[in-house]
Amino acid sequence: MKNNHANNINLKVNIAGVELDNPIVTGSGTFGFGREYGEYFDLNKLGGICVKGLTFTLRQGNVPPRIAETPSGILNSVGLQNPGVKYFVENELPRLKKNYNTKIIANMSGNTIEEYCSMAEILSDSDIDLIEMNISCPNVKEGGVAFGTNATTVNNITNEVKKYCKKPLIVKLSPNVTDIKEIAKAAEDGGADAISLINTLLGMAIDINTRKPILSNNVGGLSGPAVKPVAVRMVWQVASVVNVPIIGMGGIMTGEDAIEFMLAGASAVAVGTAYFVDPLASVKVLDGITNYLETNNIKDINEIVGKVEIH
Repeated sequence: MKNNHANNINLKVNIAGVELDNPIVTGSGTFGFGREYGEYFDLNKLGGICVKGLTFTLRQGNVPPRIAETPSGILNSVGLQNPGVKYFVENELPRLKKNYNTKIIANMSGNTIEEYCSMAEILSDSDIDLIEMNISCPNVKEGGVAFGTNATTVNNITNEVKKYCKKPLIVKLSPNVTDIKEIAKAAEDGGADAISLINTLLGMAIDINTRKPILSNNVGGLSGPAVKPVAVRMVWQVASVVNVPIIGMGGIMTGEDAIEFMLAGASAVAVGTAYFVDPLASVKVLDGITNYLETNNIKDINEIVGKVEIH
């Protein structure tokens, strides 16, 4: 594999004061805690590892089937299966920190604002580098409507969680909204140190022989190349209204895909569903980015961020 610092190209990016060696992070929910992928490549090649979504207590997730393949993507309704935030801090995080120098991002999901605040407090006292808050979760106190679909709610939860958060806070936005710009601005105004998007699009698949949904949860999150044009558009829109760094994601399979997101305004990018096709996807994406920079004689990756030339 190529030297990622060929010709002294600077690949370092800064997300809310945390310097990543390169702009590639893992998409939460696709990388577990790095155990499996660590057998395929040196995880130090990553700019950051965003771990599987954590909840306040252990969750078994939804009953199967919870994955359905679709044209150019997958639907998932895994249901945030994870061992809980305290188990992660006590057992998985020390191993990651011992074995790798890459930055660690903890993704957290809650049912109430109080749960989010408690997790932010626990994670802030740990050795993680950044916290990513998934606001696509159902707010049980508001009838199950996702936190991230209402600007006022987004502002409130971000503002509250920031009171307990000693680490930089990334707010991960849901695409299942009317106006992504309004939501992003609400997160920034609430104190978000960075924004990541997009989370999965809500989708459904039906078995025409049984006449039942394929997923036991009936609906699930669509990810993969099928969502990329939507994701690029939303990153571009958000970049036009916020001043905090953006982590772009949604169907990134190649270096060219990643460059698109960065031109749209993302300072870093997350590779996710691609891992299910190729465990080395992120390494190849990084090689593709480097090739692009070399070919175009660009010495610093930050020079391309937000440089799309609109008609």
